[in-house]
Amino acid sequence: MLWDIFCRVIDNHGDLGVCWRLSANLASRGHQIRLWVDDASALTWMAPEVNLNAEGWGQLAFATGQIEVRPWSAPLSDTGLASQIWIEGFGCELPDHFVQWAAEQSEDKPEAQVPVWLNLEYLSAESYVERSHKLPSPVMSGPLKGRTKWFFYPGFTDKTGGLLRDAHVANRLPSIAAASPSVPQSTFLFCYEPDALSEAVDQLLAQSPTNVWHVAHGRGALAFEKVLAQRTHHKRPLFQSCPPMPQAKFDAQLKQSDLNFVRGEDSLVRAIWAGKAFVWHIYPQDDGAHGPKLQAFLDWLGAPESLRSFHMRWNGLTEDPLPPIDLALWQDCVTSARKRLMAQMDLVSQILQFVAEKR
Repeated sequence: MLWDIFCRVIDNHGDLGVCWRLSANLASRGHQIRLWVDDASALTWMAPEVNLNAEGWGQLAFATGQIEVRPWSAPLSDTGLASQIWIEGFGCELPDHFVQWAAEQSEDKPEAQVPVWLNLEYLSAESYVERSHKLPSPVMSGPLKGRTKWFFYPGFTDKTGGLLRDAHVANRLPSIAAASPSVPQSTFLFCYEPDALSEAVDQLLAQSPTNVWHVAHGRGALAFEKVLAQRTHHKRPLFQSCPPMPQAKFDAQLKQSDLNFVRGEDSLVRAIWAGKAFVWHIYPQDDGAHGPKLQAFLDWLGAPESLRSFHMRWNGLTEDPLPPIDLALWQDCVTSARKRLMAQMDLVSQILQFVAEKR
């Protein structure tokens, strides 16, 4: 089938990261994707194989499917192919010109089948996700008045849309229980600006003096540099700076590290699939909504007290000292959560099932 997937980049590249993974997963299953993006520049390092040009156009062929990256404002001609599915990434809404084009196509070809229109929402473990998943949202105004969107919520339970999962994830987890060290020897850092970062550096130096920090580019790297600058009379940690990485290399880095600090939605899911102990830096919101969201995730995860306390301090929700890192206990927790998720249907399979029902 032909899909139109829409993505507006707000910040931190997470929206584009998720939409690209979704597109690639569908294309690997033989579908044709038009990915509309208002700023696709991050694909030059996130997915360099797409060969993005200066205008924001790109293309990537799979064995049986394909992704065409299109600038947000690029018009479709009257002879443009009509797709069977529309997906608004994170409720971004459709470009005005696309809405007008779609309305004109409906007028000219009333026999044409109405596309299935999904609003792919943000990931959360909160209880409203199960209640809201697959609910209809009638369009009440505009050229497409009378159509219906459907809310589609990713999630962590079998009453939600599940998680994005590559077909090969099931074969990626080695016998890490026997291979994992008692304390981290390799730590990956991808975060915002946690107040507890300096404290975490001190703790790991004390627990594991030979631990090496692999520091991802961006806001977390700037925060790490600030911590180093303040340690003029203290022992400095071993570290390695990581440039912007393609998604496959990012995923590989998570698998290679003993402890992963990750942020946002996309890297949280990848940390779970990597099967290594992790700490999540949730995106902070001015209204404090991130607090209950983090608590709900930790409840679902079955986080032991030390991991829960670490998360709360790392996310600035308490001022308690960081608890010691219990790598074996945290590892067991993640392994158990990953096993539960592997027993559930993945997000793309559920979307395909839902589309088949609605068509």
